[in-house]
Amino acid sequence: MGLRNFGVIILGVFVLVACSQQEQPSQISEIQNQAEPDPQTAIPTLDDRPNLNGVWKALNTAHWNLEAHSAQALDDFWQMGAIAAIPAGKSVLKDGGSIPYLPDALAQRDTNRDNWPQEDPEAKCFMLGIPRATYHEIPFQIFQGGQDDDLFMVYPFAASQRVIHLEETTGLPLDAWMGKSNGVWEGDSLVVTTLNQNGMTWLDRAGNHYSNQLVVTERFTLLSADHIWYEATMEDPQTFSEAWTIEMPLYRLIEDNAQTYEHKCVPFADNLLYWDLLGLDDPAQ
Repeated sequence: MGLRNFGVIILGVFVLVACSQQEQPSQISEIQNQAEPDPQTAIPTLDDRPNLNGVWKALNTAHWNLEAHSAQALDDFWQMGAIAAIPAGKSVLKDGGSIPYLPDALAQRDTNRDNWPQEDPEAKCFMLGIPRATYHEIPFQIFQGGQDDDLFMVYPFAASQRVIHLEETTGLPLDAWMGKSNGVWEGDSLVVTTLNQNGMTWLDRAGNHYSNQLVVTERFTLLSADHIWYEATMEDPQTFSEAWTIEMPLYRLIEDNAQTYEHKCVPFADNLLYWDLLGLDDPAQ
């Protein structure tokens, strides 16, 4: 190859690179423009109300601990190595801080924590209650008909579910694991008040708990087609010195045919629940 021909090739490469660099900003801008939804169509509606239909999941460590926490080893499960470790996470309490326990309730929280996991209702396959079911590690699904229809929420763990009653304000004659949920639309936010939970479950795996006097007020606000801003305020005069609120985004599963799968966990809890009848070692030892 002659020197002149080599120079032509080099010049051609420089021109090609320069053209590519000039086109790149416009290509990036085009992608960004496609990624930014039209403000007029960003929030899907159903009969003029925000459409909450879909499978949703919290992407945080609230199911481990609502309060800020460091990564921690689970020494009783050392055979699992790094798999059996608590991931670090920030507080989901509004404005941060700690749960405002009354003294006796705080002592009970510490006892719960010392006896995890065998005393955790989740380990026993009990229904998780509200709000714990919302930020559990398994996604949940919302079914919504017309704007005046009740909503239905399905939680795969322990085959739990609840109806959001839009035309009722009363509670239940007896306490239940999932309580009674009554809803109302306040503008574009679905506000749900849950009463009559039995107080036999926890708020997370860190032993945070409540009594059957708990009243939970949740707010589901659709921020975009794939994001809900979720808030839940807890009021329980037997357990907390004042009302407090958690908040977090919920993310829609956007893959084709997103769905939930039932997790009937009762058989997996048999050894824990009936260890003495089965002649197994005490899990607390």
